[in-house]
Amino acid sequence: MKLFISLLLLCLVLVTVNACAADNVNWKKVKVLVYTKNGKGYVHENIPSAVSCIQKLGQQYGFKVDTTSNASVMTEGNLKQYTMLVFPSTNNDVFDTDLQRLAFRRYIEAGGGFVGIHSVTGTERNWKWFKNMMGGTFAWHAKFQKFKVNIIDPAHPSLQGLPKVWEKEDECYFAKELFPGTKAILAHDITSLNTTDTTQRNLIIKNAAGYTELYPAAWTHDFDGGHTWFTALGHDKKDYSDPTYIKHIFQGIQYVASQVKVPDFSKAYADSRDTPVRY
Repeated sequence: MKLFISLLLLCLVLVTVNACAADNVNWKKVKVLVYTKNGKGYVHENIPSAVSCIQKLGQQYGFKVDTTSNASVMTEGNLKQYTMLVFPSTNNDVFDTDLQRLAFRRYIEAGGGFVGIHSVTGTERNWKWFKNMMGGTFAWHAKFQKFKVNIIDPAHPSLQGLPKVWEKEDECYFAKELFPGTKAILAHDITSLNTTDTTQRNLIIKNAAGYTELYPAAWTHDFDGGHTWFTALGHDKKDYSDPTYIKHIFQGIQYVASQVKVPDFSKAYADSRDTPVRY
């Protein structure tokens, strides 16, 4: 019993420390790069709305926001100024060269932050390291529809004030090549998806790949020195004017900001995009 109480108190302390760290972010020292380059293929029309949303959050809370779709920003000299990089619904290959990929990777190894929104799991599908950092790569999504999303880590700072069961219209994303290091905090209730169409039902079962009720929708991932926060939600451009969704995104940014110190490239070790990870 004493051991149980001690473990319970330790958990409460860790939750409190985590929440306080997020609350105590010095926003004047936070600088965010919102990167919007897309490769060949589908480009989400929500991207301008996402950019505008993050810019407004920056104005409201006092953090700096740069935006670009130019891959030439991916150099160590430029990236070292940023607390985090935000990729809103990026898709396919978003870097022009492997030198840019290496600079991005070394930024993460230096302790940088990363926030990925919606279709970012469809980014850099041929780069194993990026897919591992993300926690997986896009496999398929169900048709846009209303379904339920459940909080499975109610203590997490990025979920505070959100409905425990969140009914929203979105695309339920599924991933493949899942990496085991992620910590899921929010989950799609796949039992709430419309399965009247046989083809859709079979695709849900196939892509759920063993998950029978809840499927990861948002997660955190401390990987290769960096700090990642990802949400699969946010397909509709209307989301970026919805107070509940904006709270979700802002608190994700806040969480990453609470984890990141000044990037230190002396900690970066990769000399190519595919250098083996030092676990």
